[in-house]
Amino acid sequence: MGSSSGNGGIKSYYRQHKKKKIGITGGIAKPSPQIRSDPPSSPSQGADQVEEVQRKRKEAEERLREFDRDTRYGPVLGLTRMERWDRASAMGLCPPADLEFLLLNTQLISNSHSLWHDRV
Repeated sequence: MGSSSGNGGIKSYYRQHKKKKIGITGGIAKPSPQIRSDPPSSPSQGADQVEEVQRKRKEAEERLREFDRDTRYGPVLGLTRMERWDRASAMGLCPPADLEFLLLNTQLISNSHSLWHDRV
């Protein structure tokens, strides 16, 4: 197959036509950055509150899971977390007092059963 354009090959067949800019020498012209006149909007107060509640719920659940894994307070199976906390308190095992608050506050936790409930 021969080309009818001569020695130039494909480069001469598909010629590029670049726009010439006055005052710019070489390189590729980039669009100028747009300056924002308004400061970036901060997240709404409601979103912050939702994130805070989610963070507290996650921390509470982690503390309760630690309580479930701690064998110093007796067996886990067959008892709810509150029953286990009451049992440990009655036996003088001194379970953490902040866990009682977490267990009584139903808004922070959704499940009163231990980590192992329905898994063993």
